[in-house]
Amino acid sequence: MAIEIAPALTRPIGLEADRLGMDAYIVGGVVRDFFLQRPCTDIDIVCVGRHEGGEVHIGIELAKAASAALGGSKVSVFKNFGTASFTCNGTELEFVGARRESYSHDSRKPIVENGTLEDDQRRRDFTVNALAVCINADRYGELVDPFGGLHDMDSGILRTPLDPDITFSDDPLRMMRAIRFASQLGFHIADDTFEAIGRNAKRIEIVSAERITAELNKIMLSPTPSLGYKLLQKSGLLPLILPEISALAGVETVDGRGHKDIFYHTLQVLDNVSVDSDNLWLRWAALLHDMGKPGVKRYSPSQGWTFHGHEARGAHMVKRLFRRLRLPLGAEMKYVEKLVMLHMRPIVLAEDEVTDSAVRRLLFEAGDDIDDLMLLCNADITTKNEEKQRRHRRNFELVKRKLVELEERDRIRNFQPPVSGQDIMDTFGIGPCHEIGIIKDAIKDAILDGQIPNERDAAWQMMLRLAKDLGLKPVA
Repeated sequence: MAIEIAPALTRPIGLEADRLGMDAYIVGGVVRDFFLQRPCTDIDIVCVGRHEGGEVHIGIELAKAASAALGGSKVSVFKNFGTASFTCNGTELEFVGARRESYSHDSRKPIVENGTLEDDQRRRDFTVNALAVCINADRYGELVDPFGGLHDMDSGILRTPLDPDITFSDDPLRMMRAIRFASQLGFHIADDTFEAIGRNAKRIEIVSAERITAELNKIMLSPTPSLGYKLLQKSGLLPLILPEISALAGVETVDGRGHKDIFYHTLQVLDNVSVDSDNLWLRWAALLHDMGKPGVKRYSPSQGWTFHGHEARGAHMVKRLFRRLRLPLGAEMKYVEKLVMLHMRPIVLAEDEVTDSAVRRLLFEAGDDIDDLMLLCNADITTKNEEKQRRHRRNFELVKRKLVELEERDRIRNFQPPVSGQDIMDTFGIGPCHEIGIIKDAIKDAILDGQIPNERDAAWQMMLRLAKDLGLKPVA
């Protein structure tokens, strides 16, 4: 039975390949995803010449002919790499001549030569990505599977076409890709393949931070991201790329008293968040929320294990981690910092008496991120003690109700004090000075503590009283 993948595109391309005297195959992820019934908007096409010579730019030649046959989309040509691409009806089509690759030890950039289709399949990372489907007219839809990729896909197995030590040493990013595919697809990495990751883990040091982070983000966005992070830890990759998270693993015991394994707790929180949100940065906040704990962990006979101030320590670590991983240092980083810093606040409120003042302050500091913060904090309740969990969740619901009530009544979220610094300067005829800060902070605190309503008249009267105490007089 012919395998028809995007026939409206691939049949005309196959006809152009026939006209040019070459064989053409769709390869890699699009074939894999076809069998897995996953959407795919990228199609890679490998071309093989039927005659000697001229193969260096064979992919470029087919791309130009295919674009003309499909309506004339602009072709982007990368002559140095022998590749070309264009977009048609929302699908990105990339063309390249079949090739074989060799590597030097200190680089993951290959030396490329012309090759056969099998050479091209042999250089692929995993057997499930080494499937090819012919699109020439006389063989349209014929599957070429020299390494048993279809069987591995049916079995849910990831393994390499070649010796895994060679595959991972040549291009160490493939180790990250193995774990990413296992996390995304729920596949099992074959034992010999996984053991090779462990043997070659240190080779990850030649891979750029950007490429590593791209894989981490894909793991983070997978259905159950903990699967990926457990494999990263077990393989020895996590201590090299995210030592702050790897350091959370393990339980220390003193006088027979231990603490929970923070690494596995963190992964449970991450999975809990992932059930309710696909927000990448909220998931990063979940992964990083307890990373300050190792630095503040203390033991005392009276209290047992404590982690006082771990939220502030963790928030302080976020910027350095984001910079190292080449993650964005703007609003995304500040969002993660905020959630790490505040993640204990709703839990503390739930354990203590829930006062209006404390809830107002939480609303003020969290602003528009209050809903995400509450989702993170709810996910952070992972205790196995059923009675303790019921108590936590009951009190947590009380905090959430109080948040809604106070937000509706007092409009605290993202509020700015009703009296501005400019109001104070104009009223008393003064320039910027320390007294303005004193007045503004006192009004803000009075509103948050419920001493005055969040209204301009009440704030204005308080400003006049405070100014008088500070020796300021209104100008005529």
